[in-house]
Amino acid sequence: QVQLVESGGGLVQPGGSLRLSCAASRIIFSIYDMGWYRQAPGKQRELVAIITSRTNTNYADSVKGRFTISRDNAKSTVYLQMKSLKPEDTAVYFCHATRTTTWGQRDDYWGQGTQVTVSS
Repeated sequence: QVQLVESGGGLVQPGGSLRLSCAASRIIFSIYDMGWYRQAPGKQRELVAIITSRTNTNYADSVKGRFTISRDNAKSTVYLQMKSLKPEDTAVYFCHATRTTTWGQRDDYWGQGTQVTVSS
């Protein structure tokens, strides 16, 4: 069974930094596009950042210049470095893995989420 396990969340003051990690198991990590999503209370889940299997990246406008997504295929791990954190970044952050096979089948996997709270 595929597992995505996030870690690194916690409580941080505004302006602070955190690094989230997501370790994947039981998938061929290198062929998956990986992403970070977040969901704040009462809001829909939203995309934060993605990194493709070819290491192309894309970010939500709200985090551009502050967050950096990266991956280490040797460790089957994707990271989200978050800097200059704001209270509005408070949310549960989820790791996501996806791929579409050559015959059109799409695989999607989610982690259980890790809480990030930005507060003084």
